Order: sequence, then structure tokens, then C-alpha cells
Amino acid sequence: MNAMQQLLTEHMAIWTAADTEKKSGRGRASGNAGSVYGIKKLRELILELAVRGKLVPQDANDEPASELLKHIQTEKATLVAEGKIKNDKPLVPVGEDEKPFELPHGWEWVHLPDVTEYKVGKTPSTKSSVYWTTDNTGYNWVSIADLNHDDVVTETAKKVTHQALKEVFKTDPVPVGTILMSFKLTLGKISILQVPAFHNEAIISIYPSSAIDKHYLFKMLPARANEGNSKSAIKGNTLNSESIAALLLPLPPLAEQQRIVSKVDELMALCDQLEAQHSNAAEAHEKLVSHLLGTLTQPESADDFSANWQRIAAHFDTLAAHFDTLFTTEASIDALKQTLLQLAVMGKLVPQDANDEPAIELLKRIQAEKAKLVAEGKIKKEKPLTAIGDDEKPFELPNAWEFARLSNVATLENGDRGKNYPNKDALVQEGVPFVNAGHLENGVVNKLEMTFITEQRYGVLSGGKFIEEDILFCLRGSLGKCAVVKDIPKGAIASSLVIIRVNPNITLNYFYNYLISNLLMQSVKKYDNGTAQPNLSSTDLAKFVVPIPPVDEQHRIVAKVDALMALCDQLEAQHSNAAEAHEKLVSHLLGTLTQPESADDFSANWQRIAAHFDTL
Repeated sequence: MNAMQQLLTEHMAIWTAADTEKKSGRGRASGNAGSVYGIKKLRELILELAVRGKLVPQDANDEPASELLKHIQTEKATLVAEGKIKNDKPLVPVGEDEKPFELPHGWEWVHLPDVTEYKVGKTPSTKSSVYWTTDNTGYNWVSIADLNHDDVVTETAKKVTHQALKEVFKTDPVPVGTILMSFKLTLGKISILQVPAFHNEAIISIYPSSAIDKHYLFKMLPARANEGNSKSAIKGNTLNSESIAALLLPLPPLAEQQRIVSKVDELMALCDQLEAQHSNAAEAHEKLVSHLLGTLTQPESADDFSANWQRIAAHFDTLAAHFDTLFTTEASIDALKQTLLQLAVMGKLVPQDANDEPAIELLKRIQAEKAKLVAEGKIKKEKPLTAIGDDEKPFELPNAWEFARLSNVATLENGDRGKNYPNKDALVQEGVPFVNAGHLENGVVNKLEMTFITEQRYGVLSGGKFIEEDILFCLRGSLGKCAVVKDIPKGAIASSLVIIRVNPNITLNYFYNYLISNLLMQSVKKYDNGTAQPNLSSTDLAKFVVPIPPVDEQHRIVAKVDALMALCDQLEAQHSNAAEAHEKLVSHLLGTLTQPESADDFSANWQRIAAHFDTL
């Protein structure tokens, strides 16, 4: 291992210390999609050092890049004289004010056209079916979605016909081995073709001259493209023909380009190993957490739960130490939250009290009140639901608890789906809130992104009008996503939602905890009838089986859940603060390593940083 590699690869543990952050709500986990921040930044550092000439040593015997450029001009002049290519505009020298940093001796700053030829693609008319085919005899046609960043294109989602070749492209397909790069919308996404193909007008195919190694260009171009003169587009960024031509590339001697490619490949393979090690450790941690938490939700009695918990806690000095040691990732904290909710609705989170009024009495009272309101003509008589069969009961309830259909303890109201339903044209800047699934965030209705309808439109709606403390529940797409209405006196819902109005005899927060637990999601999976997207009917939602504790126990459960969720929030804050501190540290390291002007400065800085790693 040479000195430069050793400087980069010693003390690598710091790069794997934190995942990128993902925010999640209090209830169901949404998965851990974060990548390892340190390794991501390390990859960026490797490429940054590569293009600054600080990754491999320079060799005084290498032919300087200025000579390469002379060779290119000689080759072009010969081809022009032979009539094989057109005489291009003379190359514009790179001005001193353009150069973003100083290059090593023997390197040159060049514009992209100085060392490559590139062509923009085309898209045949999508209205002309004669240009498109699903037949395997068609020609591959690459869109940005087909590009696999830093990888290869082996297949495409769409194919074009021979007629498209003759009438639109009027040339042979781009050959295998060609670099493709997106320059519109998604900027700098790059791949190498492994199949002959055409491509669309948001992509350029790039043909390097003999002055630049294709693989060096492939590794370094995306970062330089994102440093270019991009302008805002509808999504992402875009370059135009002028800014593509102005892209600056650092050009080393050809032999050094090849040494850089070899070293980058070597160090990226090391990053892959680190990432795999981190992934394996994270997977093992997730399995441990899943097993331990699973032992808490499986037992049939509170005594079993207590015994299992004691066995787990016995491995740690204190319960708090147990939490701090085990629940150290976002995924594990999400799993802990969900386990606490599951235990709450199973009757295993707080002790039962024999003096509590049994839940059966509570349900009788609700039924009596409903019967009275029906008799008075204030509500319609509901169609009776079938009794809850033993096969529908997900677990054995504690004494004094009862299972009930959701519609036994709450009323459901769909939005207006008739001619008065507000379309996009009916939305106004101010008025009565009109809520869709996108407004439900972390258990509350997001008022910052609210849409509105007029009082007049609200007045003619036949249903779907909510008030404070109603629960809005998503029936399509993000099934089960829900929020409690707070600080919004009234409003209306989109057709993708349903209003759940919990009976006053049921504690609202206990019912909400049930809705965000995995127990609810088990029922959602059972009744989901969607094909193109998840879908649930309010009729099926009414059939869901809800565990009902005595009222006093509902209050105790809510208090305990709130206390334990506050602990989870503390753990999450610790994790977030540690991740933020780690990101700042890594960013500082990168800045320190990329600023020095010489390899000696770089070496000295790295040694100073590495000396503190043991305490970091």
C-alpha cells in the first residue's frame, strides 16, 4: 500500500458512523432508506482529490496535457483537409477567471468540445405508432430512466422501429461502449452503453478524443457537469448547448489519467466493502431488535410479557442503558415505537384494575345511546354487522376487555362524490379547508400547504364535512395514513379520505393509537381490494376489529404511551444530533483535505486529523 492510499484508508471507521436522515412519524415505521453518509462523502472526496491531482503522484516523464491538445489539433486539421469532418470554430482558450482551482504541473483546463465530440438525441413523435414497437427486432431507445448512474445500460423500456431510424434518426444506432449523459432535468446521470441504441434529446452521447481516457472522463464528468452553468428547469436542472460547450474539465497527462482510474477503482472497491460491512452490521442489528421486540408481543399474558422483558433488561445495567445501547438507529427506534403501540392495544402495557368498569358495559351504553338517537330521528339506523368470529380475533384479550367492530365505536363519513365535489377549478386562496391525503403529516393536518373552497361550495356539499377532533383516514394510495383534526373548526375532505368520528365514550387518543398500530395494518392488508393502487372501502373499514379496554384503562394506556413515546423522541433526538455532528465532522474533514495546494500539505492535514480519530 503506498503512502497516499494509506493516508486515505487508515481509520476508516469514522466514515461508517452515521446514516443519512429520514424523518418519520410517531407510528408505523416507513423503513430505513438512508445510505451511509460518511461513505457517500468519502466517494465524493476520492473523486475530488482525483480531479485535483492529489490522489496519485505525478511523473515528470509523462507527456504533458498541452502536448495532447496539440496532437488533437493536428488530427483535426488533417481530417478537415481530407474532407472527413467540417472545420469547427476555433477553440476558445480557458480564461484565468474560469479556472476553479490550480492544477498540478503538466495538467490543463479544457472545455468539453476540446477533447470530445458529442451528439444530442431525438424522440420520434409519440403520436405516430409506426415509430414505436414492442418487438425484439426494434432498436433500443434510451431515456433518462434507462440510465443506471455510474453503471451500464443493458436494456431499455422502449424500442423504435426501422422506419424511425430512416425518417427520424437518419443514422446508425449509437455503438456499444459509448458514454451517455443526461443534461436536462436530471443533470449528470451517466452510463455506458452495452447495447446499440438511440437516445432522447435530454441525453448526449459522448465520443472522447485520443487525448482523454474514456474511463477517466466517465468517472469525473458528472461532478464537473453539476459544477457547470446549469439553470433551473421544471424538475432538477438543465444545461443548454452553450453551457455544455463551456463545461470545464481538468486534463492530466494520459498516463496519469490511467493511474487515476486504477486508483479510483481500487478505493471505490474499498468503499463498497465498507458499505457492505455496515449493511451487514445494520441487518444483524435489525434482526436482533426484531427478535427481542417480537418476544414482547408474542406472549399470551402480562406475566409472560414481564418475564420476557426482565430477561432482555437483565443484559443491561439499567433500562435506560438498554434503550441507549439497543435502539441506536432510526429503524430500531421506529420498531420500538410500533412495539409499544402493539403492546398498548393488546393490554400488555399497563396493569389491569379489577375495579374498572368492564368494556362490555361501555359498549352497551354506546348502543343504548345510538338506539335513542335513532328513535328520535337524529341518526339513521345502521345495518347490523355480523358478530365477531373467533377466527377474526387476533389475540386473547385481558379480562374486562372486548372486541368491537370499528363502526360500533365510531361513525364513518365519506366525502361528497356527486356533482358538487370540488375539482381543481373550485379551489381558492382562502376559505374553508379542503383536505386531501397529502395534507396528513405525522398525525396532524398540515395547515401550511392547505387548499380551500368557498363557503358557498362547502354549503352545498352533501357529505365529507369534518370538525375538530375528527380523524381523517386515507382510503387510497397511502392506506391507513391518518391525522386528528386540531385547530381547524371545520373543513371538507377529498374523495380519497374518510372521516372517522369516535364515540365520546371512547378515549380519542387510545383510538388513534390503535389506528397507527400494526394491528390496524393487519386489517388493511386483509381488506385491501386495490389493483393499480392500494384501495379500501369505508364499508370494509367499518368491519375492522378494535380491542376495547375499560375507560379508565384507556386513560392509563394513553398516559403510558405518551411517556414512552417521549423517551423514543429523546432517543431519536440523540440519534439525529449524533448524525448531524458526524455530517459536520465529515464535511469539515473533506474541506480540510481538498483545500491544500500540495500533496505534502494534504499528507500533513490528514495526519493531524487521523491523530484525533481514536477520541472521535
